Amino acid sequence: MAESQTVHVPGPPRIALEHAGAGEPAIFLHGIGGNRTNWNEQLPAFARHFHAIAWDARGYGDSDDYEGALDFGDFAADLRRALDYLGAPRAHLIGLSMGGVIALDFAERFPERVATLTLCDSMPGFGHLTDAQRAEFIRLRQEPLLAGKEPSEMAPAVARTLLGKHPRAGVFERLVASMSALHKQSYLKTIAASVNYPRRFALEKIAAPTHIVVGDEDTLTPSAASREMARRIPGARLTIIEGAGHLSNIEQPGAFNHAVLNFLLQHRGRG
Repeated sequence: MAESQTVHVPGPPRIALEHAGAGEPAIFLHGIGGNRTNWNEQLPAFARHFHAIAWDARGYGDSDDYEGALDFGDFAADLRRALDYLGAPRAHLIGLSMGGVIALDFAERFPERVATLTLCDSMPGFGHLTDAQRAEFIRLRQEPLLAGKEPSEMAPAVARTLLGKHPRAGVFERLVASMSALHKQSYLKTIAASVNYPRRFALEKIAAPTHIVVGDEDTLTPSAASREMARRIPGARLTIIEGAGHLSNIEQPGAFNHAVLNFLLQHRGRG
């Protein structure tokens, strides 16, 4: 397999993509505290069978920051631009946490572009929260940054809340590095845009084959919420990864790759 390459989708804003392999596109979408390097243990494995792609969402990693406010729907528009740039009429979408919400939003806007959906340690948005609960959620995450702290100062404490009980050696450090690389202003905008996004997803109307994946020790998006999503989405498959918290693909990459790759291979031919 050839080494992965990084390309930039023309902007504004420019979107960085790392990709490898050939065949049907399978694109990996990171969470709110991540970037494309979160998928380093997935890209080589999936590139043996697919055109595997990991993006930096706008304002993350090597993608451009941007002027003005963020509408959460901008991510779906960026993803459409990325697929157009790659000449991909359809793709398998694999989204972790916020990346899963982006995948759901994209699937509702552009269902004809979705071959399969894999939603990892995710949830269908924040529509279940009251206005007061959303405001408090945003305040807790933004206040330290607005008071002068940098993402690198907050990263260790936040990382501990995301991981399972006994993370593998190096996983904590890798997560801290990922969160320390956040673009502060873009991250602040993303927090508000994601929590205040008004769209309520019609899970019962999802037509694409869907796979729900969650770590059994995930306290942020617990397995009970994933079971409920799987119940609501017609024909959805549910996989619970043992010994993983909120970052199931990083904490247990072997089990994650086995489950997700098998699902994609079973549905190859829809891309």
